[in-house]
Amino acid sequence: MPKIDLKKQEKELYNPSTKEPSLVEVPEMKFLMIDGEGDPNTSQEHQDAMETLFPVSYKVKFISKKDKSQDYVVMPLEGLWWVDNMEDFTVEDKSSWKWTVMIRQPDFINKRMIESAIEEVEEKKNPPALSKIRFEKFHEGLSAQIMHVGPFSEEGPTVEKLHNFIHEQGYLFDGNMSGQRHHEIYLSDMRRTKPERLKTIIRQPVKKMNIKN
Repeated sequence: MPKIDLKKQEKELYNPSTKEPSLVEVPEMKFLMIDGEGDPNTSQEHQDAMETLFPVSYKVKFISKKDKSQDYVVMPLEGLWWVDNMEDFTVEDKSSWKWTVMIRQPDFINKRMIESAIEEVEEKKNPPALSKIRFEKFHEGLSAQIMHVGPFSEEGPTVEKLHNFIHEQGYLFDGNMSGQRHHEIYLSDMRRTKPERLKTIIRQPVKKMNIKN
């Protein structure tokens, strides 16, 4: 049974340059998601979300392999981060952050499989955030992205480079609900990777700047 790895199949989405930002068209995708708020480093709510998302995602993989004979690599954790007024968003004070943590699911995964996985996880582990998990589609469309290598605390210059690129190319941050959120994709296993080797995709949906004469 061949194992599908969407990161390898869709390199344009998951292997951006570490030096220069680029534009990419991000299609609609399916995700398991959990919402919360507070500093991810100290929030119990965030820890609960982690202890829920991964068991359900791996159970879905098992069901897919058993019922559909389709095996795949579980996708990396992703996070959307924001505050009510994004002008106040800062990495120094994370106590007011709101977030959505999520894991992408292959297109052939359906609601029935998700429900079965949740039921099985509830019977065996019943993680604390299970009632908060949801399965839905997410579409970013045209986006700018770049790869950051290193600790999360040192993302500042990479984020600044991405934002400068967006404006230099004649784009603005997209004004929809997802567009004002800081999006990160965590390619590395945080438990086993040294901080200086962490790989994180930083992505921002954009729209063309309206030029008036």
